[in-house]
This record gives sequence, C-alpha cells and structure tokens, in this order.
Amino acid sequence: MTDQIKHECGIALIRLLKPLDYYYERYGSWQYGLDKLYLLMEKQHNRGQEGAGLASVKLDTAPGSEFIFRERAEGSNAIAEIFASVHGTFRNFPAEKLRDIHFVKNSVPFAGELFLGHLRYSTTGRRGIGYVHPFLRRNNWASRSLALAGNFNMTNVDEMFEALLKEGQHPRDYADTFVMLETLGHNLDREVQYQYDQLKKEQPDLSGVALSRAIEKKLDISFLLKKASKIWDGGYAICGLIGCGDAFVMRDPWGIRPAFYYRDDEVVVVASEKPVLQTVFNLRKEQVSEIQPGQALIVKKDGSVQLPQILPQKEKITPCSFERIYFSRGSDYDIYRERKKLGELLVPKILEAIDDDLDNTVFSFIPNTAETAYFGMLEGLEKRLNRKKSALLAEKKNSLTQEEVENILAKRVRSEKVAIKDIKLRTFIAEGNTRNDLAAHVYDVTYGALRQDEDNLVVIDDSIVRGTTLKQSIIKILDRLNPMKIVIVSSSPQIRYPDCYGIDMSRMSEFIAFKAAIELLKERGMQNVIDEVYRKSVLQKDKPKEEIVNYVKEIYAPFTDEEVSDKIAQMLTPEGTKAQIKIVYQRIEDLHLSCPSNSGDWYFSGNYPTPGGNRLVNNAFINYIEGQESKAYQFSLDFSYTAND
Repeated sequence: MTDQIKHECGIALIRLLKPLDYYYERYGSWQYGLDKLYLLMEKQHNRGQEGAGLASVKLDTAPGSEFIFRERAEGSNAIAEIFASVHGTFRNFPAEKLRDIHFVKNSVPFAGELFLGHLRYSTTGRRGIGYVHPFLRRNNWASRSLALAGNFNMTNVDEMFEALLKEGQHPRDYADTFVMLETLGHNLDREVQYQYDQLKKEQPDLSGVALSRAIEKKLDISFLLKKASKIWDGGYAICGLIGCGDAFVMRDPWGIRPAFYYRDDEVVVVASEKPVLQTVFNLRKEQVSEIQPGQALIVKKDGSVQLPQILPQKEKITPCSFERIYFSRGSDYDIYRERKKLGELLVPKILEAIDDDLDNTVFSFIPNTAETAYFGMLEGLEKRLNRKKSALLAEKKNSLTQEEVENILAKRVRSEKVAIKDIKLRTFIAEGNTRNDLAAHVYDVTYGALRQDEDNLVVIDDSIVRGTTLKQSIIKILDRLNPMKIVIVSSSPQIRYPDCYGIDMSRMSEFIAFKAAIELLKERGMQNVIDEVYRKSVLQKDKPKEEIVNYVKEIYAPFTDEEVSDKIAQMLTPEGTKAQIKIVYQRIEDLHLSCPSNSGDWYFSGNYPTPGGNRLVNNAFINYIEGQESKAYQFSLDFSYTAND
C-alpha cells in the first residue's frame, strides 16, 4: 500500500498442557513456550511495529512468589527488546540452576505455562509505553489478577463507561482499553466473590490455599464473558490470562477481527493469522481452526478446553475484507488465491483504460505488497490475449503464412519491474517544497523499461487511501519514463468512509475519494447536497446509536464510480506531468467475488455492521465540516494508566 495506514494489532496466546520438565526432556529446553511465542510474534510483525509486549503466568506458585509477569517495549524493534530483557533475567542464575527444572519452576521469572503476546499499531497516534498491551490488573488473589491484550476498537465506550458508573465504580480513565480491562476485571471480581460465598455456605471450614484452589476450579469464565460483553459494540479479538491459570480468547459476533487456534496434547495456541500457526507448528491448513464469531476459546487451569458461544453470531457476519487485501500474510493458501483473483477481475477495466492496446502497454506493480494481485492481473491478461490469438488463428487459418502464425503466437503481455523502493528517506527533517522534493526520490525507476512516448504504463497497488504518495512521489518518478499514459490500478475499491474497528482511518479528509466527491459537488453547483447532509447529521447527533443513519452516502450518490475516479486522477496529477493519468478501482461486487468469506466492506460501501459505525461516520462528517477533525473519535481509544501496576 503506497499510503501506509496503521491497522489491526496482532495477538498470540500459548498454553502449555504438560509440565515444564516434559518440554525440557522432549525439546531440550523448558523455554519451549517462550520460543514459540517469539516465533508467533515475529511472524506477525507486519501487524504491529509501534510496540510489543508479553505476559506470562506460572501455575501453582507458593505464597510469597510472583505468579504473573510482564514485559513491554516501544518501537519497531520491540519484539527483540522484550525477549532480550526476558532472557536477561535468566542470566541472573547459575547455569546449573537453569538445568534444575524444579528450581526454574519455582524461582525463574517468565518460566510459566501460559504466555500472551501482543503487537501494537496505534489507531489514535498516541505514543508511550503505557499504551502497549498486555495490560495488567493485579490482585493478591491470583483468581482476581488479569492480563489483557487484544486486537480491538470499541465504538460505544461511553455506554460501557456508564455501565461501570451504575455499578458504583469510579473509573479513572475513559479509553476503551481501560474500560475493557475494568469491565472484565469487575465481572471477574464478582465471579470470584460469588464462588467464595457459595463455597463458604457449603463448606464453612474451607480456608487458605484449599479455598483459593476450590474457587479457581469453579470459576465460570463463560458466564463472566457473557456478563461483560453484552453491550460491547465494535470489532474485537480479546485475550486474557487469569493469574490462577485460566485463559480465554473471545471474538466479536460480527466476525470483524480474526482469531485462529490449534490444539493437541501438548499445547493450545491462538494467533491472528492461520499461516503463522502453520509455520510455527508445522501444520497443515486443515489442522488450524477459526474461533467463530461470538465464540470464546477457554482453557481452564486443568488444561480442559471449552468453545462456548458467548454472544449469538450475527445473521450476517462481516469479517474485515482488508485482512484479505492487505493486512494478513499472503502466504495463507486462501488469501494468496484471493489476492490473485482481485488482480484478475480488474482486467476488463484495465483493458478499457488502455483502449485494449496490449502491444503498447507495460504492466508492473508498486509497492511489493501488491505483487500477488499483479500476478493475478497478468494471468487474467494472458487469458484474454490467448483467446484473441486463438480467435485470430481460427479466423484466418487458411490464409496465414508460417511467419504470420509465429508473429501471432509471439504476442505477449509485457511486464517489467519499473519502480523500486530505493531508500527510506527521512523526510521529516525537511519542510515545504524541500520535503516534497525528497518524497519524490523514495522510489527509483528502471530506465529503458518502456519505449518513450510510445508505451502506456499500468501499475497496480493494493489500495489508494489518501493518494499523497502517488502525487508527491510515484506519478512523478513514473513520468520520467515518458509513457503516453499512466494507469494506476487499485486492487481494492474506493475508500470512502472511516473505519472504527481497528484501522487508522477516522477522518473524512484522509480519503481522496471523499475529497473528490466534495470537489465534484462544488464544481457542479451542488453545494446544497453538502449542506443538507450536514443538517441531517447534526439533527441525529444526540440520538441513540441504533437510530443513526449514514447520510454521508448522499455525498457520493450523484456520481458514478468512474466520475469519482476521474476526479481523483485529476487531483493527484502533479503539475508538469506529461503523461495522461488514469485511475482504475476495483468494483465492490468483484471484491466480494474474490474474497467471499470476508464481506466486511464498510470503508468502501458505508454499510457498517454495528450501530456504533454509523455514529462514527456521522460525527466524522460533522467534524470535517466544522473544521474539528481532531475530534473524529469522540472517545479515546488508548490509555496511559495500568490498573494496580
């Protein structure tokens, strides 16, 4: 994606089902769980490069000993830093002690049976170690201690906050991460207290460690998740470790955020992406299962696994389509095929854009993440060309010379690598025109790849969000090759609406498609449409989220997709460009044909799966008109306070 956007975080959870000495004897290391967690996190590094953290829980520690541990770091090198720090604690012990599994189990930090890892991409732009998962809620009762991490954004934090107030709490922060932690923690407290009261009634003499163990055994994680999640609105895959040894992962009932798992007699493991589990544990794809929408995977302290339905699965589930287009690793079998299909289905619109002139057109891709769609595009073009060749041969089979036949068969789709991301220029050191000049050199071109003033150039991208990089850099450098026409192809449809479920796209002015539609309305004397959408948006601002309508759709209604695309091309053409610029977008219908299992398309269509989405787009449009886009989210999505830590 030429316009980098920050997006879904990555999660990894491991529960070792055997004692540590089992892994020491079989795999030569009691660090088996830590090593696998490291691999799971590194293989999902693409999902979060602003920070990382891990938490670990030891089972059955003696009183006076720590049972829950955490390490966090910021920056793109955070994974290496946190694991270096963890391994650094091991150097405090003599080598012979680290070979004594009994000593390790009782005395070495992070030598646990439960592990939780998280990779962070901020959706709010906030920085600081306080924003990095996992979050901790500590308590002297192991069963009341909670480590929480997730891939989530909640749209109704105000309602969740009010629910805590009604319970008599005094929340110290308003952000969704804090409110999620306190909501789950509060229900965990209530569940522990309920079990305590019941046990005291049934066995008045029960006390001490025996009482604690009895409570832990009876904890109903499914029940507390149902109580906590009943008003949640958003996309989420929530992971939790409870200090007593229970663990859970819960997925939203719309299926927006992904979560996959694998289990055998040694481990239960969860990650955000299927191929990550396949690679780290050497699995076939059919061995990896998906946690279903609204379902939880719960691992009790005794190692038993439950898969209860916490919330009813929505009638129409809407997994995020950006997972298939861009976010997830392309090594997944299904995702690879889907991305190729995205490229193939663009072929008719591409041929229309170049007037069906394959002889004088070169095809390429930019950036590297678009390469799979590029392969699909080439295959689609080759199929079209082969049909034309076979038709021509059939039509003139009795009149063609050997040379003419060979010339027809020699026709091919011309493909080249015309642009290379050369260096990561530090454009932040410059301002104004100097910054733009530096940006124009981020990519380098392959000179001689085109016939100057004769060839067209088609380049495919995953998505065009803001168009900034296209205007400041890519179109300028491609124009140096002197093509007749430059066609920029997006394997995704026009991004028209904000996301509120985990992607850093919250402001209307970020979307070049929205700005193009606004410009078209103004140019055609249709300012009244903008005014009317604003009026209707303001009138419903204070309504319950369930009653809010996405009137922003009316901004686009007067225009065809092609009219908006042509306006985008005009707006993104840098001054002095010699080539004609054309922009082609994927159709939403073809997106769904390519990615049939991931129908979530709200950023393209405006069809939000949850009521909170309509409220977000309503507020985002109001803030755009009023010039207050810093308030696009009317609630904070991160927090800097970690409870009791």
